[in-house]
Amino acid sequence: MSHLSDFPALVPAVADPAQTALDHALASENAALGHFDELRARASDATPPPDDATQSIAEQSAISGAWRQFFEHTQSDGLGDMHLRTETLARQIRDNGVTYNVYADTDGPQRPWSLGLFPLIISPDNWQHLEVGITQRMRLLDRVMADVYGPQDLLAQGLIPPALVQGHPGYLRAMHGVKPVGGSHLHVAAFDLARGPDGNWWVVSQRTQAPSGLGYLMENRLAISRLFPQAFEHLQVQRLAGTYRALIDSMKAMSPAGQDAHIALLTPGPYNETYFEHAYLARYLGLTLVEGNDLIVRDQRLFLKTLRGLVPVHGLLKRLDDQFMDPLELRSDSTLGVPGLLQVIRAGNVLVANAPGSAFLESPALLGFMPALSKHLLGEELLLPALPTWWCGERSAMEAVLPRLHACAIKPTYPGSAVHGNFDAVLGRKLSERELAEWAGRIALQPDDHTVQDYMPLSQMPTWHKRAAGDAAGETAGGGIVPRSVMLRVFAVSQGAQSWCVLPGGLARVSGDTSVDVASMQHGGSSADVWVMTHGAVDKTTLLHPPLTPAVLTQRTRQVTSRAAENLFWLGRYTERAENSVRLARLTLESLAGEDQSSPTLLSWLGQMALNNNLVLAGVPALTPAPHVRRVFERSLIASLGSSKQATSVGYNLRAVRLAGAAVRERLSQEHWSLMQRTEDAFFQSCAHTPTGADYSALHALTALKRASDHLAAITGLQTDRMTRDDGWRLLSIGRHVERLGFLSHALATGFAHGAVHHDGGFEAMVALFDSTITFHGQYQQSHDIAPLVDLLVLDRDNPRALAWVAHTLRGRLAKLAGSAPDQLGLLSHSVPDPRQWQLETLCEAGADNAYTSLTDLLLGCGEAAYQVSEEISATYFTHSGEAGQSLGA
Repeated sequence: MSHLSDFPALVPAVADPAQTALDHALASENAALGHFDELRARASDATPPPDDATQSIAEQSAISGAWRQFFEHTQSDGLGDMHLRTETLARQIRDNGVTYNVYADTDGPQRPWSLGLFPLIISPDNWQHLEVGITQRMRLLDRVMADVYGPQDLLAQGLIPPALVQGHPGYLRAMHGVKPVGGSHLHVAAFDLARGPDGNWWVVSQRTQAPSGLGYLMENRLAISRLFPQAFEHLQVQRLAGTYRALIDSMKAMSPAGQDAHIALLTPGPYNETYFEHAYLARYLGLTLVEGNDLIVRDQRLFLKTLRGLVPVHGLLKRLDDQFMDPLELRSDSTLGVPGLLQVIRAGNVLVANAPGSAFLESPALLGFMPALSKHLLGEELLLPALPTWWCGERSAMEAVLPRLHACAIKPTYPGSAVHGNFDAVLGRKLSERELAEWAGRIALQPDDHTVQDYMPLSQMPTWHKRAAGDAAGETAGGGIVPRSVMLRVFAVSQGAQSWCVLPGGLARVSGDTSVDVASMQHGGSSADVWVMTHGAVDKTTLLHPPLTPAVLTQRTRQVTSRAAENLFWLGRYTERAENSVRLARLTLESLAGEDQSSPTLLSWLGQMALNNNLVLAGVPALTPAPHVRRVFERSLIASLGSSKQATSVGYNLRAVRLAGAAVRERLSQEHWSLMQRTEDAFFQSCAHTPTGADYSALHALTALKRASDHLAAITGLQTDRMTRDDGWRLLSIGRHVERLGFLSHALATGFAHGAVHHDGGFEAMVALFDSTITFHGQYQQSHDIAPLVDLLVLDRDNPRALAWVAHTLRGRLAKLAGSAPDQLGLLSHSVPDPRQWQLETLCEAGADNAYTSLTDLLLGCGEAAYQVSEEISATYFTHSGEAGQSLGA
């Protein structure tokens, strides 16, 4: 890592290094013409300078008081170390695993979250205006939704066109007449705001279904406040935790169970683009993170499927779009929702934030009707205006706006709708005359599907960028301050029945370059923290240490959902399977080039094991001592190592480990998760660059397998020593031991069947496959007798690779699972052979043709037990397929 002393030019010898930081800010370029300059708190224009040119320059370079204080408290190194802070920030984001999936990104589902170095600073007076305006709009939206799903007076009086409600695919007729639990339809809403050239804020859009950002903004806050701790404290930045606590407390208070309510966060799953913040929020707020298949409806009530049975759920903070919530009444093809959930809501047995059916509020067309709605429902003028917006479904509005499309943004009335015409919003100023005419034609043909909104230049905030070709004003050798367009997302959350507060911060979205007029994370933009200053005391509320009495603690048990349990079980199985396949592949390649490469029994056994464990594809010639056959088999094995689709070889298993880990990422440490990713990436990169030369290719493959083996050993250590030993961990361990019992018993049985263990090469290979070479030679020296082999690999209760140790450990893990009687072995435990009944003399008795009947029967029994345990665990703990009462009402 570079140190500041490596960049002497960045720290000039001046008396006050902090003043140097301020000087660079003063010298930075102004915002683009026509945009509000956040740094200088004024519009950037082309007004000719007055006669006193010196005064004009000073005025133009002056920055606002808040930003002046920020740069004065960036610590003594000033701007000279900003590039080092940028590297630190990027490393922190990467190490914390903060990800966001861009829909247009074809490189994979995970990419690092993009966060700028400087925060957007909002003064107390500005924030007070925003807070009052957002709270008013939240009250209004809730009143609108209550009417639409109640008496529908607004539709009857023509205050809202029916096409924007009943014609909207987000309007849910199944929810009409349903009064939400607690009396509030909306608990969380997001408002996207833009600051105009005059310095005033305007509403651009609103989100009510499942607004994203509450998790990311908290991560942004933690990252940026650590980089600028002095500035953060000096500017009196308001904290965020109190608002989050108000949300959870209000949900509990309004839920059917009151303060004892069990609240869960409903996520679409790890493939959603914002899954990171779902897991982050659940952990931060102390909620259970659930997917649709974690929940089940019984007798019009909602339950969570756990290892200990069904647990009632009284509230859902949903991050799932409404249409996917219930496949029985909404989208029948949805696999993300809960069958019967709407009936539970209608019965008043669960609080859902937000109540289903709010999607119509997100239509940009509704913004144009909000002023009249505010006067009618609240008797108030809107305090925070929206950008002028016209729904083209009204003929007069369409005729008025068509001549001025060049100065507007054209947006879909029903965003994301598969029924109505859907398209990406476009800026008229970016279109040619021919394109404008084409859009006018489309609007005339389908006016209902189009909404037009005034274009307004977004304000621009200071950002830090690395030095580009051609130094701009304000740049240092490590980078420079440049203005970028910014849009602010703020959140209103419930703090009780019909009462809301605004989170004192937000998520700023910053454009990717100066030519971009729209700040969007989906189009290469980044985010920024939002610092809201306060004149009063800073709220010190925290969620990190909730008050817990000893009585409460003694009753707390960590719930393990059936889905998490199943994924942990398969995480254990795939980790063990990956280790086994790596060891078997290494052993096979080494044997093909070793001194026993002509041993028929050894090659026959290895070939059968490779085929049974999918290291080679079916149809590859059986492995024999013939040189050309060995060469074909070796090439086939190497070619299959990195396959993730055909042969389920090492690469397939490593990917399966990562996918199973992704499904329970909230339960894994960051080191554990990062190691899984690195293991898969490193192996596939090695396979992608395997040379074509056969000899070198085998050496290269062995190197890649050795590295994968080292990584898997580290993963095993994390699973063994870094995870809480609850029922989830027990199932992970059971998965590993089930897989190990099945693999090792099959390997030993196959070795005896092919006669490999009766020859020196096969004997040593068998011991190596059990990872017991050092122990064997330490105890038995060079003996190749069957009795020592059986003693170490089958009966040794101190050898973690011996079948007796695996069976004994597996029986113990099964006995401690949820639902098992304490200190007693249940039916599952008894399905595993008891190693205390195994006798060396009996197992070593050889019959005719060297047939070890007792040993063979034992090995087959162990393999059958592994299969039976896996099936019984699935039926008992994962599917919950017992009889149920009636779930749905008439």
